[in-house]
Amino acid sequence: MRVLDYSKELIARSSVTPEDAGCQDWMIARLEKLGFAIERMPAGGVENFWAMHGTDGPIFCFAGHTDVVPTGPLDAWHSNPFMPTIRDGSLYGRGAADMKGSLAAMLVATEDFLQESPEHPGRIAFLITSDEEGVATHGTRHVVEQLRARGERIDYCLVGEPSSEDTLADVVKNGRRGSLNAQLRILGVQGHVAYPEKAENPIHRALPALNELVERNWDDGSPDFPPTRLQISNIHAGTGATNVIPGVLELQFNFRFSPASTVEGLQAAVRAILDRQHLRYELDWQFSGPPFYTAPGKLLDAVQDGITQIMGCPARLSTGGGTSDGRFIAQLGGEVVELGPRNATIHKINEQVELTDLERLPQIYLGTLRALFAKGAA
Repeated sequence: MRVLDYSKELIARSSVTPEDAGCQDWMIARLEKLGFAIERMPAGGVENFWAMHGTDGPIFCFAGHTDVVPTGPLDAWHSNPFMPTIRDGSLYGRGAADMKGSLAAMLVATEDFLQESPEHPGRIAFLITSDEEGVATHGTRHVVEQLRARGERIDYCLVGEPSSEDTLADVVKNGRRGSLNAQLRILGVQGHVAYPEKAENPIHRALPALNELVERNWDDGSPDFPPTRLQISNIHAGTGATNVIPGVLELQFNFRFSPASTVEGLQAAVRAILDRQHLRYELDWQFSGPPFYTAPGKLLDAVQDGITQIMGCPARLSTGGGTSDGRFIAQLGGEVVELGPRNATIHKINEQVELTDLERLPQIYLGTLRALFAKGAA
């Protein structure tokens, strides 16, 4: 099973973000044998490449990342996370599901499709980065900026993120909410806990505002998107001493927002809540990316055809979950979907993908290519 061999090759490389550890060199060698033109696009210590097969017509792109999250404590793993291991019908290793198994499936599907259709219409591309699990500044975002600068468009893109939940290909992501991060500092006056009248406790002052931020209904979402949600991810105050009123309360929070909200509207609403409580504060924002949505059309039809041929029924469409590099690719104006293995063990100890799923995924990708190109969409 080529997809198993390819997955092992990639998992065995310790590509903890933003390191690539030779994964892209190995993929490039496979793609060059198929006649792809390769363009390396490194930036800021991150490895990226853009590969193209064909000379004209619309572009269908496989997109993904070779970097993985850190392993966590090695002694908690049942086997070395960078020594791919088959156990109980599954392949274990860091990146097995997120997303080296998908990359292997993309390669196998492309090999099989080009053997069937060496003179295919349109173009097939690969956009691969090693910066998806990290800050996501010098990876896909950088490549997309370069493509935009020269007027290039990705018409159809399949991102190999692990979208499946209970069974392989039961869920396809056809959009994602936007992401907006904030760092907030509530300013007080440090002092002795026995003399609170001589201090100003920022924790006490902040509580009504924080409660309002957490309890507020930011929007109701839409038929295609869940509502906007705010989550506080970190909070800290104090010196560690029990008899000191802190002078500053620091916290971080994140919005995952639907198209029913805007960045400017969310920022203004947060400031209004803080100002209404007469807080002294410092607030810094980091915008990670806007929401995107792909309506049913040529790409989703092709993906559903590929899924139905192998799994017997189409997938459920979803825009829930976290962010992905699809948010950058969608800015080029094309159709973008995410389809990959089950996500039950991603980022966890003993990450794994079932061998039956690994065998079926390239067949689904191949069916997608056949359906899309047969429809004349590429």
